[in-house]
Amino acid sequence: MSHRKQFFLLAIFAHAVAGPALAGELPSRVGECVTTAIESVGTRLEDSPGSGSAVSFENGGGQVGYDSVPAIEHSRAGDPVCMCLVSIPRHCPKGDDRGRVYRTTNLRTHQTWTMADSSHMCGGA
Repeated sequence: MSHRKQFFLLAIFAHAVAGPALAGELPSRVGECVTTAIESVGTRLEDSPGSGSAVSFENGGGQVGYDSVPAIEHSRAGDPVCMCLVSIPRHCPKGDDRGRVYRTTNLRTHQTWTMADSSHMCGGA
């Protein structure tokens, strides 16, 4: 079974087990997954096509990057997603928690993307 198919099946399982009860939370440990829904889809810079992709979620999380990500562009507000924490940066200044990386699967389109929650890592610009 391919890695992508395994991840998709894990996302479906996490969605079934977690249900909407976790929609208000972000994953806090690497490997943890939660279900939520997309709140909005846009570009990294507001009203600036080609500036990268940005997506925000109903649980208060978001992902943003300099590249345009087709899987995000195919998503719509209200789409259910499974969001898994992939990595947490180390040695960050106190209170600067930018740079967490999430792997997100849109449960409507079955497309997956991996991006950070900020354009810059902790301690950066």
